[in-house]
Amino acid sequence: MSSITDVTPADESATPARRARPAQRRAEGQWALGYREPLNANEQTKKDDNPLNVRKRIENIYAQTGFDGIDKSDLRGRFRWWGLYTQREQGYDGTYTGDENIDLLEAKYFMMRVRCDAGALNLAQLRTIAGISTEFGRDTADLSDRENVQYHWIEVENVPEIWRRLESVGLKTTEACGDCPRVVLGSPLAGESLDEIIDGTPAIDEIVRRYIGNPEYSNLPRKFKTAISGQQDVVHEINDVAFIGVEHPEHGPGFDLWVGGGLSTNPMLAQRVGAWVPLEEVADVWEGVVAIFRDYGYRRLRSKARLKFLIKDWGIEKFREVLETEYLKRPLIDGPAPAAPERPIDHVGIQKLRNGLNAVGVAPIAGRVSGTILSKVADAAERAGSDRIRFTPYQKLIVLDVADDKVEQLVTELEALGLPASPSPWRKNLMACTGIEFCKLSFVETRKRSQALVPELEERLADINAQLDVPVTININGCPNSCARSQIADIGFKGQLVDDGEGNQVEGFQVHLGGALGFDAKFGRKLRQHKVTSAELGDYIERVVRTFVKERTPGERFGEWVVRAEEADLR
Repeated sequence: MSSITDVTPADESATPARRARPAQRRAEGQWALGYREPLNANEQTKKDDNPLNVRKRIENIYAQTGFDGIDKSDLRGRFRWWGLYTQREQGYDGTYTGDENIDLLEAKYFMMRVRCDAGALNLAQLRTIAGISTEFGRDTADLSDRENVQYHWIEVENVPEIWRRLESVGLKTTEACGDCPRVVLGSPLAGESLDEIIDGTPAIDEIVRRYIGNPEYSNLPRKFKTAISGQQDVVHEINDVAFIGVEHPEHGPGFDLWVGGGLSTNPMLAQRVGAWVPLEEVADVWEGVVAIFRDYGYRRLRSKARLKFLIKDWGIEKFREVLETEYLKRPLIDGPAPAAPERPIDHVGIQKLRNGLNAVGVAPIAGRVSGTILSKVADAAERAGSDRIRFTPYQKLIVLDVADDKVEQLVTELEALGLPASPSPWRKNLMACTGIEFCKLSFVETRKRSQALVPELEERLADINAQLDVPVTININGCPNSCARSQIADIGFKGQLVDDGEGNQVEGFQVHLGGALGFDAKFGRKLRQHKVTSAELGDYIERVVRTFVKERTPGERFGEWVVRAEEADLR
């Protein structure tokens, strides 16, 4: 019997070979391609009722019925659009973490996230935040790496009154969580930094005014993160969209457009679009990028429902073409790339401002403060003549507008609150997520553990601190979601359960080494099967840092050393 491979073109009687039918890709739920029917439960919940509508039910129903009267689709879905997540029930360790135990893990209390766009507050706002913490949140208040404040122990009965107090001073929780545009990161020193190219504040204000709480953009495939700054102090490489100050040789100061950054289980760095955007057009371009994500973003699988996956498949050239032709209806101006900084700009310490006054940046451990502390910060700032407070993308706090003759007084008062302006490198460069203390997704303790770890490292490594002329950043995450950016730290820890060598599952971490943003942006190196238990955390950090100090060449950064280091020196 002859085979198809035996047939020649001259054999006209032969049956022509059939071409293989191309594999049909599964629909990704992209609205722009006609796929409007929900492909998962999250999409169905958003279609059933716009999540912004849940506020009326919270105010009119749930605040009266209490936790047990809350509809589950509201509780586990729509509440997020108003900054509310149920917190973890106490007493369940990491072996319970997982969707199958959600009914056990879901406490009758909430984490509430207060939206602080650009991290900007006045004293009345800071005092309101502090008062809510002490009255309704058991004195909890954590500074997040998104320039927000997070409370815990919030009861649904008190939510309407909390909203009333926040909104009376111009704050809100609108879209602080959920599949929507989250808080906009901005420079803590916007408009006052001696190093910024342009002040992005007007663009941030316009975006918040036009689009936050707007139903047109409240149903995105997943969360959408924004950063806008006249300098590189807002971790722009890991945001969905970022506008970073740059000087155009012909048009002057404006913004370089970046898209598609994000971490979690599939980390990707943002890519430059190659476009220069003037300040007055930032809000319009931002809307175009968000609309592309809304219309073309993947909605079938939550694990692929971030802008970075669309850009990975499309490529940056196609993304720019669609942005210009379908959404902006005009071409963008080509522009230069900003020069990369050599290290993170965290604004800790004392800096002179353009107005001739000073900024005093201080470092709580992993962002952990309290309502009591924030109230005292407000009092100290007022005595120093300031009415401007800023939170940073590194879980730090800054007081602006301090006169020269008030700096020492303010520094002393803040130091007494556990907020030093000249912190040790370990306090300054350590970040942590919420952890198992309150988070249902976490496997391990993080922020709470950091409160003990930092003093431990300060003591262990006191003899070599003077030799560290480069930062060694430590980021501690409780799960793979990377809320504290484990992949871009010099030493990053990703929480998981590990074997203690005797067959027991205990709290521990996968280690990432040598990650960075800025001058040499890259993700950290993972060593095969290299994990440490929580009990070994201090020992491991001391061991690897001492080896780095011993073996580094002059001026060498930790990430550079990791690339060439022997694997045994990293374990």
